[in-house]
Amino acid sequence: MQDRTLIRLAPGGDRRVKAGHPWAFSNEIAMTPALRALPPGSVVRLEGDDGWRHGAWHFNPHSLIAARRLDADPNAACDAAWYRARIGACLALRERLFDTPFYRLVHAEADGLPGLIIDRYGDAVAMQANTAGMEAATPHILAALRDLFDPRVVVARNDSAVRKLEGLEEAVTLLHGTDGTATVEEHGLRFPVDLLGGQKTGWFFDQRANRAMVARFCAGRTMLDAFCHTGGFGLAAAAAGAREVTLLDRSEHALDLAMQAARLAGFGDRVTPLKAEALEHLEKMAASGRRFEVVVTDPPAFAKTRKDQPAALRGYAKLARLAAGLVEKDGILFIASCSHHVAPPDFAEAVTWGVHKARREARILASVGAGPDHPVHPALPESAYLKGLLLHLA
Repeated sequence: MQDRTLIRLAPGGDRRVKAGHPWAFSNEIAMTPALRALPPGSVVRLEGDDGWRHGAWHFNPHSLIAARRLDADPNAACDAAWYRARIGACLALRERLFDTPFYRLVHAEADGLPGLIIDRYGDAVAMQANTAGMEAATPHILAALRDLFDPRVVVARNDSAVRKLEGLEEAVTLLHGTDGTATVEEHGLRFPVDLLGGQKTGWFFDQRANRAMVARFCAGRTMLDAFCHTGGFGLAAAAAGAREVTLLDRSEHALDLAMQAARLAGFGDRVTPLKAEALEHLEKMAASGRRFEVVVTDPPAFAKTRKDQPAALRGYAKLARLAAGLVEKDGILFIASCSHHVAPPDFAEAVTWGVHKARREARILASVGAGPDHPVHPALPESAYLKGLLLHLA
């Protein structure tokens, strides 16, 4: 499409893009008044000042991340058929990874759809369009989903704060269907999911393999699932034979959904919900001498921005200290971070410090990340956001 607006990178501004990075920042682009007047989310051709063609990109002149790569072909249509093909490729990969239709279908840049998140719950879908480009493309995305597997319901969970950086409003919208409820199946369990009112897109598929990993240590043991959301770790532990599970979260709605799943599975009598601010209640538990044989802490992100990193590391160290103090001798601690501004070595160092301050001897059994339906873009380390450490405490 030669009539597509051409945007040039400033002299010296193409180093990262030539290395495969899928973003171009505003200070790397030779901005002009005409470019600043383009509608946010426009599809443009991007070239270096040397004429090197970098393909088709979404462009937002008002965002720090001004351009996001869509296609190596600068003339790619980026129309309804293009979105169907790209999402169809994501679907084909997930169907190779999983036997049942419960997974993250699209994981943004790593799946070639920058700023777009789509989670699938069988016949229900939750999506987030976190950029102006994907907001504009929502009709194409919806058409692709309906053509590929005709979901019963599609909910736009466009309530992420990152949308503000793109000049977008936050909202939750029912795009297709009449009912925002769904069910996720994992490791033989069924969990109710609230697509309209739950956290983010309703379920955290990224911890699927880690929940199974922790559950192997829980048969016949007591277990605490802190920051439990709808009880993924705790109910997997109960299904594996934990004799007593405590679910700790500040959301009564999330705990209600967790207990629905526990009763449906037939072990509601072994699961106790506890509504409280998790970090504060961990301190109270530690002071009271409460102990568990397995402890999981999977908190929301402590670092929302890069400047939050020092405070976040102090927070993870404190969390590790409190959680380690709750673990029985010869017990298991799993601690996770979803802060992409906190690097894995820094997180591990903070956890190590916290465990040491709790006067516990530890060995790391596993250092883990997200599951394969959350692929990592090789040039975008920010997409490797999830970090988890499984520790045995003597």
